Amino acid sequence: MAGISTPEMAAAVSNAGGLGSIGVGAVDAETARKMIGSIRALSDRPFNVNVFCHRPAVADARREAGWLTRLAPEFARYGANPPGTLREIYTSFIDDAAMHTMLLEERPNVVSFHFGLPPTERVAALRSAGIVLLATATNLEEARSIANAGIDAVIAQGFEAGGHRGLFDPKAQDECLGTMALTRLLVRNLDIPVISAGGIMDGAGIAASLMLGAAAAQLGTAFIACPESLADAGYRAALLGPTSEHTVMTTVISGRPARCLANRFTALGASVKREAVPDYPIAYDAGKALHLAAKSAGEFGYGAQWAGQGAPLARALPAAEMIASLRSELKMALLDRPIK
Repeated sequence: MAGISTPEMAAAVSNAGGLGSIGVGAVDAETARKMIGSIRALSDRPFNVNVFCHRPAVADARREAGWLTRLAPEFARYGANPPGTLREIYTSFIDDAAMHTMLLEERPNVVSFHFGLPPTERVAALRSAGIVLLATATNLEEARSIANAGIDAVIAQGFEAGGHRGLFDPKAQDECLGTMALTRLLVRNLDIPVISAGGIMDGAGIAASLMLGAAAAQLGTAFIACPESLADAGYRAALLGPTSEHTVMTTVISGRPARCLANRFTALGASVKREAVPDYPIAYDAGKALHLAAKSAGEFGYGAQWAGQGAPLARALPAAEMIASLRSELKMALLDRPIK
């Protein structure tokens, strides 16, 4: 939930008994340090810091120029011009020595990896610092790599999940495994705990994950409408309205496959060939600029409105109330009482 999660939300979740999380893949080390400090000012409970381990982008001036030309009419709708050039706006944790040093100094209780794994020496250093490590897998092969790397637990990200697919290699064939099948597959084949993620929005979903053998469940979309999140008004309205019934896996917004609420940007993506889109996160530079131009004119339909297939079940509750509801619903589900 990079860009949406806040220290306030993470602290509220942790204080209520969950494991709050902040995504720092979109910020530099010092900004991440301040976010960690803000959580600690509000909570003395454990929390997770999530980093991106994507392969650094390969710049392609011709492809990037072509992409800007393709987007020019969309910018023109709102009286704006596309950027002159595009840049790699996020540094992968694989190359971010400053972020690694900061984590060793701050020692958050938990650090999680998305899009792959960092070098083995970084894994070893973080473990030696007493930090619990998690990593996302979308298939058994990735999960085995995670277990072999000495990671403490694996997050089984089903195809239903909102936001970016955790694929190690976005150009490889995606098996599109759902949360139920993937969770069970990993539980049966690994000796480390499995955390279910994808489409889980209430206590019944958590109970189902536990019945499949998961040690825990990870929820993201369920917290987007919380007042503590950074979701803008257009994002909230789309999530809590009829639009929530339709999500799309798209690469056009950021350059990597990600599940988003159907909007103007995803509609544009339906007619675009994958090879026309620049690498992640270079494409995201254009996506963010287009969203800003349209938003300035009152159009929110070009935003990265990430959401999972469970989006129609979203609730606008404060984070602490959400945790209380989830706990109550989980208890009811485990007692075989239907939740409506």
